[in-house]
Amino acid sequence: MPNPIIAVILMAAAAYIPRVVPLITVTKEIDNIYIKSFLKYVPFAVLGSLTFPDIFYSTGEFITALCGTAIALFLAYKEKSLVVVALAAILTVYITSFLI
Repeated sequence: MPNPIIAVILMAAAAYIPRVVPLITVTKEIDNIYIKSFLKYVPFAVLGSLTFPDIFYSTGEFITALCGTAIALFLAYKEKSLVVVALAAILTVYITSFLI
C-alpha cells in the first residue's frame, strides 16, 4: 500500500467492526443456556489455543519447555495459585536447562 495512513485506517476498522457489530445487533439478553455456556468458555479456549503451542518453542529447547509445561499442568491440576504455578515452571525450565 502506498499510503501508510490508509493501511492504519483499514486495520483499525478491521479490529473495531467485529467488536461493535455484536453490540449493535444483539439488543436483548441471551436466554439460551447452550449459547451462554459456549460464550462463557470461548475466551479460555481461544487463549489456550493461541498460547499453548508457543510454550514449546519459548525456551529454545523442547525438553526444557516440556518439563516446565508438565510441572505447570500438574500444579494447576492440584489447584495451586497462579504465582506458584508460574514460578515452579520457570524454576523447572531454569534447572533443566543446566542439566541438558
